[in-house]
Amino acid sequence: MTFALRRTDHTTAESEGFDRRLMTPMILSSVLNPVNSSIIAVSLVPIGIAFGAPASETAWLVSALYLATAIGQPVVGRLIDIFGPRKLYLAGAALTGIAGVIGMIAPALWVLVIARIILGFGTCAGYPAAMYLIRSESERTGKDSPAGVLTALAVAGQTIVVIGPTLGGLLIHLGGWRATFAVNIPLALACLIIGWRRLPKTAVPQGPKTAGLDLPGIGLFAAMLITLLLFLMNPQVSHWYLPVVMIAAAAALVCRELHTEEPFLDVRLLGGNLPLLATYVRALLTSLVGYCFLYGFTQWLEQGRGLSAAGAGMILLPMSITAIGVSALTGRRKEIRGKLLVGGAAQVLAAAVLLTMHSAVGLWLLLGAALIMGIPQGLNSLANQNAVYYQADPARIGSSAGLLRTFIYLGAIGAAAASGTFLSRDTGAAGLHALAWFMLAAAALFLLLALVDRSLTRTGRTAEPKEAR
Repeated sequence: MTFALRRTDHTTAESEGFDRRLMTPMILSSVLNPVNSSIIAVSLVPIGIAFGAPASETAWLVSALYLATAIGQPVVGRLIDIFGPRKLYLAGAALTGIAGVIGMIAPALWVLVIARIILGFGTCAGYPAAMYLIRSESERTGKDSPAGVLTALAVAGQTIVVIGPTLGGLLIHLGGWRATFAVNIPLALACLIIGWRRLPKTAVPQGPKTAGLDLPGIGLFAAMLITLLLFLMNPQVSHWYLPVVMIAAAAALVCRELHTEEPFLDVRLLGGNLPLLATYVRALLTSLVGYCFLYGFTQWLEQGRGLSAAGAGMILLPMSITAIGVSALTGRRKEIRGKLLVGGAAQVLAAAVLLTMHSAVGLWLLLGAALIMGIPQGLNSLANQNAVYYQADPARIGSSAGLLRTFIYLGAIGAAAASGTFLSRDTGAAGLHALAWFMLAAAALFLLLALVDRSLTRTGRTAEPKEAR
């Protein structure tokens, strides 16, 4: 169910439109995850040196955040659906600050991994809370026009991804790698103060605190994802038991959710909402292609092309700038299918360009590939985000938004595994070309899904805000 928001102030001033006072806490909390996802890229080497840990061990600092976030996003989203965004937002901010403190004083690598897990759960509330607030404001005002707000969230996240490594390098220069954890403390305090003052209170549901919260379903969902992600991070024949456990957990989850009154994952609703399922698959595919380019192309630039880390970063800069520009220019347009078709075609073209790469290729082609890849980065993520807003059940907008992020993280982890598989065999052009063929297949499937999904022609155009229930 959806609960009404009780406003203690500024109701009259904002009664005719979206409450702009909500923008700051929404954007501030939603960028916590991108900050910590991108800033770690420049921290891995100094952390490894500090603790004498090899790359295989420091990689858990990346994987721990992905694991926690992939599981936590839909779980926290469901809690937001039940209890409203305010308490979960503030709790998430507090966890983020605690993780920052632990990172500052961590005496060993495993403590840092714990800090990253806490960070993953702490940063889970931002995006589902923002989507919940956008929907509630639409219901309050009777105006279903969130395009500008959704665009602001997308552009903010993309901007943070761009500046994250640069910010991390500056922080390490000024205060060492521990400063990349300490930065979460002021960010968390800002979220706590602004969130406490600006987020509306939610009517408390009657009954036990766990009413409507499917704890067994959440446990089975977590078991399914943990085993799947562990296998994707290190796919080996000797790890055959992980997909077996994953399939068993998935079967038990479906059985459980079909026979409970308040399921965590409403499989009946999802099964009857094919457009939403298609959006989740597209999110996974575009994340798979995008992160294959980010991880694989960057690795090849350094090892196959002989560029420095700074040089490879400069080559990727046009991708980030293009993504931000495309999102800003097209964000207010409600039309979704056209964005996905253009973005899908650009993904296919970018993968095809990688097939032409060799060790002596010109700088203009390297920059061109990055620029082309920026188009789907700017179009696809925003279009899929908008699609979920319109396709999801309003009463489950938080968990639906969280599940979108889960599919994105699945794609990212799959991309890391694919890049490691293809480029570990050959760091030269042959390895990159093998990865490019993999990307081309995923990009073609994405484009096919966008072409055959006729529901996208209506999504975002005829939808009207539904009354709160």
